[in-house]
Parts: sequence; structure tokens; C-alpha cells
Amino acid sequence: MLKSQTRYAIDPATAKTLDTDQLRDHFHVGGLFAEGEINLVYSHYDRLILGSAVPGNGTLMLDHMPETGTASFLDRRELGVLNVGGTGTVSVDGEDHTLERGEVLYVGMGSGPVGFSGSGRFYLLSAPAHRSCPTRLIRLAGARRVEMGARETANERVILQFLHPEVAETCQLVMGYTQFAEGSVWNTMPAHLHDRRMEAYLYFDVGADQRVFHIMGEPDQTRHIVMANEEAVISPPWSVHCGAGTGAYTFCWAMAGDNVDFTDMDIVAMGDLR
Repeated sequence: MLKSQTRYAIDPATAKTLDTDQLRDHFHVGGLFAEGEINLVYSHYDRLILGSAVPGNGTLMLDHMPETGTASFLDRRELGVLNVGGTGTVSVDGEDHTLERGEVLYVGMGSGPVGFSGSGRFYLLSAPAHRSCPTRLIRLAGARRVEMGARETANERVILQFLHPEVAETCQLVMGYTQFAEGSVWNTMPAHLHDRRMEAYLYFDVGADQRVFHIMGEPDQTRHIVMANEEAVISPPWSVHCGAGTGAYTFCWAMAGDNVDFTDMDIVAMGDLR
């Protein structure tokens, strides 16, 4: 079963007038990982689609999504798949790819329908593509690993880059995830902007009684959205995206836009945040 919804882009002047529920309606994405379902959110920010597939005891097939206006989902799109569950299988163009937890599969434009089976909980990210890049499975050992932060500043973390120019070729999708050491809770500080790309976060490995406070908005008009486990948030190009948790957690980040340069960002000085 495929379920879908659309989120429209809004400007920062409108965003700063929204109350808590309205902010969540525009940017927070909950209820993604439902067994036996593919759930997709079509964002008008750079036309990124984020979602999930949880096959359970059956097989799910991603093929036609009316919002894309194409016969098959990947006719003019590329796809990144992150497994945040048990061992699962993703079937593409007659080939089965076994994904363990934490592994990522890139699927190129024109690959046809995509099947999901097994015990995986698959997080999906898709962006428009102008050419076909090779489908590729990236295991943990193949990811680019960047260690940053320190325990003293509560941001000791490891950034694992999977869909990155030094790891796997894509058209515009950049994707990976960040894991925090015990006792570290702050992500993406100092904050930054990149007006040339939008971003989406999925927070996972969040304890049932823990939460992450995701900070968004213009640097001088920040707001927060409270996030639980396996919930996603859409970050517009004009917004900072950072946060702090009540315990350690992991978050998947993904970007789409004008380039695939991970370091293309405009740092916001701590003194400029409000």
C-alpha cells in the first residue's frame, strides 16, 4: 500500500508567524514507519521526496506515484535507501540487494520499480535526476567517516557520508547520517545555512522517553520542533537546522539542490542566533 502527501514551500516571513501546530503541519513528518505501507511526502523544496517502506511479512513495490507525473517513480528521479531496521532486501532491475542496518543503497534514474522485503525499515529519499548513475550498495566500511566535536562541548560525533562525491556518484542527492557519543547531544553547531540546497533530517535511535529539540528558522527568528524516534523534519534553504537531544541519538541528513558539495554552507555566528 502506498500513501502520499504534499508539503508546499512557504517563505520565512510566513513561517515566523506560525504557532506550534502550524509549524509541525508544514515541516514535521511523523507516522512514517507503518508496517505493510510505503509512506511518501512530496516536498516542494527542491522537489525532494522523503518517506519509508516497511514490508513486514510481505513485499512492497514502489512504482507509480501520481505526484511525480511519470509512469514509474524513477523515470526522472534517483533514490537513496537507508535501512534503520533488521536485515532487508531491496530489489532493483532484477537484482536483489541485501541491506543490513545502517547500510545505504543508491538507485539510479530509470531503474524501474523497486521492491522491498524482509525485516528492514527503509527510509527513502528521492530527488529529480537528469541522467542515470549506477545503482550501488554502500556498506558501513565503504562510507566516508568524519569525526568531529568533543565531549567537553557535548557534540562528539561521527559523520558517515554515503551519497557523497568521494563515495558514490549521484545527480544531486547527498546523504548520510551522524552518530553521537554517549553524553553528546548537540548537532550542527555552530549552525549554518545553504540557500542553494534544502535539507531533510530523520531522527532515529532516540529512546522512547527521550526527545530531540530541532531548531529551525532564520538565524534571528529561530523556532523549535520537538522530535521523537523515527520522525523526520523538512528544512527549507532559508532555515538553520540544528538541535539538541535529551540523550544520544542518530540523524540521517539529506540534501538536494544546485550542487553536491557537502562543505558548501554559510556558517552562522553564535552571537547572531536569536
